[in-house]
Amino acid sequence: MDCEPEELQFLSMLGIYRESAKLIHSWRSLFARIAVSLILPLSLLFLLHIQISYYLFNSIDSDDSALDRAAPDSAAEHRILQRLASDWMKLMIFKGVYLVALLVLALLSTAAAVYTVASIYSSKELSFSRVLSVVPKVWRRLMVTFVAAFVLLFGYNTLAISGLVLVLLLLDGTVVAAPVAVLFAFFYLAGLIYISIIWHLASVVSVLEDSKGFEAMRKSRLLIKGKIWTVAGIFTLLNFGFVTVEVTFRELVVKGAGMVPATRVFYGFVISVLMCAFVLFALVVQTVVYFVCKSYHHESIDKSNLSDHLEVYLGEYVPLKAKDVQLEQFHV
Repeated sequence: MDCEPEELQFLSMLGIYRESAKLIHSWRSLFARIAVSLILPLSLLFLLHIQISYYLFNSIDSDDSALDRAAPDSAAEHRILQRLASDWMKLMIFKGVYLVALLVLALLSTAAAVYTVASIYSSKELSFSRVLSVVPKVWRRLMVTFVAAFVLLFGYNTLAISGLVLVLLLLDGTVVAAPVAVLFAFFYLAGLIYISIIWHLASVVSVLEDSKGFEAMRKSRLLIKGKIWTVAGIFTLLNFGFVTVEVTFRELVVKGAGMVPATRVFYGFVISVLMCAFVLFALVVQTVVYFVCKSYHHESIDKSNLSDHLEVYLGEYVPLKAKDVQLEQFHV
């Protein structure tokens, strides 16, 4: 990194974006290989999922329309019902396989990006083969944190839906029902963004420290104190860019109204590359945010300790111990 550890805390939102871009540019050869081997397959899988899901849902909608027109208890109705059952089965199997593959590739990509940025920061000898040798051992820690985040999100959504239903039932027919529902939705989205931020930062904590799961999320929550608005702005803008790329793909490639197949293929290629670059940038950003938050709390990871703990001892990945993270405080 160009900044000294004690200077990272002063980086603004744009400063963090700039620092991340400099990292990728300085090590463009290594990041390019990581992108092609891990992040590009992740991006292609995500975009392919959108395309296939669109066709499957179209088939289901077509069968639903045909079912409405079919005579009750007729042979045609039975055939359509069989097709519908088959279509839904295909959709469920496809979604299941997709989610598993997406999770594995996402965790591997996160592990590779976090490990690479941390190694660059520690001035550690780094190569693509070294990254690949460590990643399979790191991603299991990320899996534990993912499960914890999933449980937290499930509980949060369950409480939110229950609360919304209760409020609407109590206020049904009153003039304040609509404003309260809008206010409820606003606070729900704010909470969702907050949990998402904690989850992203907890992924970095899981790789670089000895915490994982709920403990990593607790440390992540403490790290973002004092930097919550900057971090929220960073991840909100990244999510907005991600949604923009997704919507563009749906309109130009999946639907592609009035376009010849060659044009849609070209747009598909361009958007796939753009998505890959965007995901890589986002993964680097979240790791830089971790170091910025550590610096803000006047904590710095000693480069020699970080380098030691990023090594693979006897075939096992050794995470950074908490005692190595809680180092001297920088007095400005």
